[in-house]
Amino acid sequence: MNKPLAANLWNEYTRPHADLREAIERLERAGELRRIRGADWKLEMGTLAEIVYREDSPPAILFEDIPGYPKGFRAISGATNSAKRLALLLGFPVPSHPLDVVRAYRDRMKTHKPIPPRVVKDGPVLENVFKSNIDVLKFPAPLLHEHDGGRYIGTDDLVIMRDPEQNWVNCGTYRAMVQGPDRVGLWISPGKHGRQIREKYWKRGKPCPVLISCGHDPLLFLAGGNEIRFGLSEYDYAAGHRGVPYEVIESELYGLPMPAHAEIVLEGAMHPGETAPEGPFGEFTGYYAGGRTPQPVVRVERIYHRNDPILGLACPMVPPSDFSYSKCVMKAGMIWDEVERAGLSGVRGVWVHEHG
Repeated sequence: MNKPLAANLWNEYTRPHADLREAIERLERAGELRRIRGADWKLEMGTLAEIVYREDSPPAILFEDIPGYPKGFRAISGATNSAKRLALLLGFPVPSHPLDVVRAYRDRMKTHKPIPPRVVKDGPVLENVFKSNIDVLKFPAPLLHEHDGGRYIGTDDLVIMRDPEQNWVNCGTYRAMVQGPDRVGLWISPGKHGRQIREKYWKRGKPCPVLISCGHDPLLFLAGGNEIRFGLSEYDYAAGHRGVPYEVIESELYGLPMPAHAEIVLEGAMHPGETAPEGPFGEFTGYYAGGRTPQPVVRVERIYHRNDPILGLACPMVPPSDFSYSKCVMKAGMIWDEVERAGLSGVRGVWVHEHG
């Protein structure tokens, strides 16, 4: 059974949150956030995250006062990787068991309707716009694991592309490794929508425009990291859970929609045949994945960011400490639906275990 909530707390949990900062405030009020000051980007963030994630009920982590970076520059890890935080961010009652979140998700999806974003002219992400002297390492991109191929600015990211044939916008979570001040390497697994879109541009001999959002509403990360049908934008899907549309701003160079309340957005393009060695990376399976292989590079031409930006991190750990609750819950709900559609009655629960 779900725990009852007082009316004012229920409103706190169910009203749509505006952006990452409001989500962080909500997590802290719920006792689901731990602040860690002084952790270095080189291995210390990853090491401390692993220590915290091995606790019985690990909180999200907000890294502050990162050495070598301005005081206001921060990084957050683990916003969605517990049943309670997932329920809080999705607007579900506080669960007493992870299956409570699966049931609430299934109920939500019976009436879920996608909501397209609303285009606006201005927003916090435009507080700082860099058109020259591009340097993505002005943000505390971490080296999370000792054998990682480099510093990864994109782990909890949203890679935004527009299909050149059908004009729909895909927002996927693909790892992004720093290759230089104005170069970021993207690893996109075979079959992913972003890879299909990229190939369409390249077959025409054209560069593929891309935005990489590196700090945003956690609901967008939930959407970007899960399997959503081809042609449905993650903006629309996430807004259907939020209950109100996202505000987006068309980027200066390529007119791609970026979250108006995003913390950090990189704009550029992947050019046919331009690659650089990428990886390995300590992935969500608990292993270094893919080795070191040539992968496409984004030439970063614009940086947009809020004052005192917060970099989103997903710190994969060795299972079972890496509780990928967003994937667990959503996939469990989808499998449960399919099992019942196949005619098997009396199912009491379905759970998809963490990767690894």
